[in-house]
Amino acid sequence: MTVSALDWQSLCPFWPADIARRYRTEGIWRDETFFGFLEDAQNRFGDKPALIEGQCSYSYRDLYAGALILARSLHDLGLRRGDRVVLQLPNSIAFVELLFALFRLGVVPVLALPAHRDREIGQFADFVQARACIVPELSGGDDMVAMADRVKAIAPSIEHIIVLGDARGNVSLDELRNKDTSPITGLGPWPGPEAEDVACFQISGGTTGVPKLIPRRHMEYLYNIRCAAMASNMNQNTCYLCALPIAHNFPLACPGVMGALSVGGTTIMAPDPGAETCFALIDKHRVNITSLVPPLAIMWIEAAFSRGPLYSLRVLQVGGAKLNPSNARQVAPRLGCKLQQVLGMAEGLICYTSLDDDVELIHTTQGMPMSEWDEVRVVRENGTEAIPGETGELQTRGPYTIRGYYNMPEHNARAFSADGFYCTGDIVARDPHGYISVEGRKKDQVNRGGEMIGVDEIEDLLVTHPAVLDAAVVGRPDVRVGERLCAFVIPAPGRVLKSHELRRELGKAGIAGFKIPDEFIFVDAFPQTGVGKVNKRGLRDMLKAQHFGEPDTSELVEMAG
Repeated sequence: MTVSALDWQSLCPFWPADIARRYRTEGIWRDETFFGFLEDAQNRFGDKPALIEGQCSYSYRDLYAGALILARSLHDLGLRRGDRVVLQLPNSIAFVELLFALFRLGVVPVLALPAHRDREIGQFADFVQARACIVPELSGGDDMVAMADRVKAIAPSIEHIIVLGDARGNVSLDELRNKDTSPITGLGPWPGPEAEDVACFQISGGTTGVPKLIPRRHMEYLYNIRCAAMASNMNQNTCYLCALPIAHNFPLACPGVMGALSVGGTTIMAPDPGAETCFALIDKHRVNITSLVPPLAIMWIEAAFSRGPLYSLRVLQVGGAKLNPSNARQVAPRLGCKLQQVLGMAEGLICYTSLDDDVELIHTTQGMPMSEWDEVRVVRENGTEAIPGETGELQTRGPYTIRGYYNMPEHNARAFSADGFYCTGDIVARDPHGYISVEGRKKDQVNRGGEMIGVDEIEDLLVTHPAVLDAAVVGRPDVRVGERLCAFVIPAPGRVLKSHELRRELGKAGIAGFKIPDEFIFVDAFPQTGVGKVNKRGLRDMLKAQHFGEPDTSELVEMAG
């Protein structure tokens, strides 16, 4: 079924009319868009550095003018309000400039991650009927132009492949950015988006191979950014290091790059999140705040043993997964900065510990909701609300938490309660003061280094191998990556399997590298429940009694490439 440029937005569930009216009346939702946000920033901050990448520095005025020129070039290419594109670029000025150009036109990007490959990019493009795919020439040593060509062959809606680098006959992003044309003045004559339009799609980790796309709208995402910047004490003196992949919700908008732009700060683009690269950038630019997932935070702590504290760094935000309290206690003495724990989700709710909180709260909890308008509850398995200190599923609703995924009515009926609460799947406990501690996951997902991985997709791919009779994937707690992916495999009769063979086949399937299991365990049978289903709790119990080698965390350092 073909969905027109604007009709598709009706497939993104909206807040009930009375609640939306209240958010507008209270001034929570403003009549604003992201390009208006940039225009206001360039009026206020002008020639102040906004973005620095290598030797290149962009002022707020440069970013505004560049985004307008690029918007005109994209308009000349035929992109219009309501069109969708898949955007996959590394941490760069080009990413931010392009994002604002798309925002100006009302073209909606799906924010793909650097690790995504044919399978995921093809799913995104086909699901939203994308008109363009925007990629770097190379990523992690892979030829991304060739990948985009393969995706175009299976996603007929794609008309343009736009490439940062050697375009090889496709559309060159560099040429679009440097086109000899005068930018339109102000917001210009072209129809742009409205405040309640979808600005972009974030990506949710799923329990199946079907992509779950999160529609983030201009007015609510901008509210998210304002609250996050305030909770992080950002101001004009902020120098933020974007170390994680910028397409992630955390480094983009919680508060991240957008938070720094909102207050007149400066963002430094890191080509990778490794300690060697980032420590040098922190020293050179006197970075005072950055954000990491726990595995990278641990790597930084270990690297600091030999070099000493990072004297300019004031705040390290850690989110995406739970940081072990013993590691949390190492942040201040080893890195020389305050820790701010973050519990967040691309679907909405963000919780922070305060920079002024008692250190024990900072070390042992993931904070409390950043907005007074956030509603949270902890729900027992029987559906009743838990008392303080008792564990249950975290459920939430509020002015920046979505009311449903794009075009997934059946899943939305399960993932959202009848009264509009998003059922996060996180098992948490909340103390009497409202501070939340994450205890685990309810859903059949693995949180590996901050990436939520649906195991069904991996299991389905494994059983297509002719030598695999059955497969079951579970997570095992790990101090570095949070959870490791462990694949239990039953070989077909008479067949002998090797781990490297299955890793190679999964790679050929075109899935992101972080989805390939850390270890394969070959067994004759799976433990079963009383009704004959695979007993994954039994598999996890088997893991507790065994020790396996350290996982390969190299992609954590490469994932921003």
